[in-house]
This record gives sequence, structure tokens and C-alpha cells, in this order.
Amino acid sequence: MKVMVTGAAGFIGYHVAKRLHSLGHEVIGIDSFNDYYDPGLKNDRADDLPIDVINCDLCNEWQLDTVFSQHTPDAVVHLAAYAGVRSSLENPQLYINNNITGTQNLIHQCERTKVKKVVYASTSSVNTGPVPFKEDNPGPAKHPYAMTKIANESQFNYSRIPQTVGLRFFTVYGPWGRPDMALFKFTDKIVKGEKISVYNNGDMTRDFTYIDDIVNGIIITLLSDKPGRNEIYNIGYGEQVQLMDFVREIEKNLGREAKIRHRPMHPADNKDTWSDTSKLQALGYKPTVQMREGVARFIEWYKNYYRIN
Repeated sequence: MKVMVTGAAGFIGYHVAKRLHSLGHEVIGIDSFNDYYDPGLKNDRADDLPIDVINCDLCNEWQLDTVFSQHTPDAVVHLAAYAGVRSSLENPQLYINNNITGTQNLIHQCERTKVKKVVYASTSSVNTGPVPFKEDNPGPAKHPYAMTKIANESQFNYSRIPQTVGLRFFTVYGPWGRPDMALFKFTDKIVKGEKISVYNNGDMTRDFTYIDDIVNGIIITLLSDKPGRNEIYNIGYGEQVQLMDFVREIEKNLGREAKIRHRPMHPADNKDTWSDTSKLQALGYKPTVQMREGVARFIEWYKNYYRIN
């Protein structure tokens, strides 16, 4: 199968492109290499991939039309987006342009070239109800990032693409992760002797999901014939972890103690997340990497990448 992966130099996109290639699929990677976080990390991911990653911005209709005309895929895994719930409050228009307009441009090209299937990224932050979260109607959005992902689910729902699958990711972490996410940020600051900000005095829980489990779920939905025309699935580990237990695990693996700055609840945050993955499990999804093992793997990668003893 010829599969296009958008955001192929991003955290999840890198791992998905690598896995698809290892399974023998032809992979077309595209990415805009924007500076939302260190482009050097994105370039290093792209350099580590066994495929070339085409520099293409989804907001540039001419670029996108050219790529689809030259490399028409059978299916698309759409992971390109501006992420980060807190930063979306500071620049909502950037998120609207990239996540909504960019996605609509992608949908247009998929319809034009008769792409058969799209698996796309949504987010657990579209849910605001009681835990564990089910695949119920989302909203209301607490921040622009969630709003753009609710919009994406609607966009694919009314598209003319034969089969679309939305995956609501729950706190993805692991090697090659994003520097703006908790594990990377906490690790970096602890190593540098800087204070980490812990919101709501640490009274929060997250459903931390290791990258390999996320990739497995993406591959399952991409290759399965069972999902209908527009299905939504939660994809998480399915277990709540206390934030301070997460911090202690980082400390243990680094052999260093965190300097903690307690801060009030952030308006963009959910206090608790927890996925009900029973719908995805029916397709064969079964997460295997617990938080302790996942944190240890990340710290090992971090030390190797930054050459830290």
C-alpha cells in the first residue's frame, strides 16, 4: 500500500512512517518543518527515517496539489497539526489556519485523487465529561486546540472520502517526543537544575500512552476493513496515573531530585483523563507498555540523544 504520512518529521509521524516502511509499505512523508519547537529535532527525526520527507505546508495549496499529483497515495495518515493546549490560547489563529484550513486542503486533495482511506489525529482534550472518556459527542472545547480537533472530526464526517477514522490520542510520550510535553519538559529542566511547574499542586491524573502502543493502534485502524465510513476511537493505555507518581519516576531514572514550583490549575487543562478503549480493543488493540517502563525508555533515549552520563 502507498501511504502518505503528514507530519512525518513530528513525534508520532516519525514513528508511524518508520513502522509502515518496516512492514513493506511505500511511504510518502510530508512535513512543513515549522518552528513551533526546535526544528533541529524534526530534522534529526527526518534524517533517521529510511525515507525522504518532502517539505510541504498543508496551508500551501499549490505545494500540496503538486505532492498529491506526483505521489498519489492509496491512504493517508494525517498527523500534521499545531499541538499544545496552553499555547493555543495565546495564538488561536495559528491553530485555526494550520489545523482547520490545512486539513480542509488535505481533504480536497484526497477527494480529487480518490484516496480510499484517511486515519487522522484527534485528541482526548475534546472530551470534558466524566472519566473514563467514551467516544461520545465532544465538547464544549476548553481551548482553541480542542476546537480545531472537534472541527477536524466534523470535516472528515462530511467529506467524500470513502473511509475515515479519527483517533483521540491520550498523552502520548516516548523517545523522540515533543519538547513542549510534560515528560520531555520535566526531564530537561531537572537535568538543568531548573524548577518544573506542577499545576493544581500535582492533583491531576493522566492516561499516559507509550508511542509504540499508539503506533500499533494507528496501524490496526489503517489496515483493518472493519471501521465504518467515519469512526472515532479512543487510543490510550486505559489507566490513570497520578502526576506526582510520574514526576517521581522521572527523578528515579535520572537519579536527580526535581525542584518543584506549584501552580494553580491552568484553564486549558482537564484535571483528569482516562480512556475507555473497548471500542478499539474490538479491532485487536492491546497496549503493553506501562508508565514505568515507558519513562525508563524515554530517559535512556534522552541521555543518548543529548550525550548525558
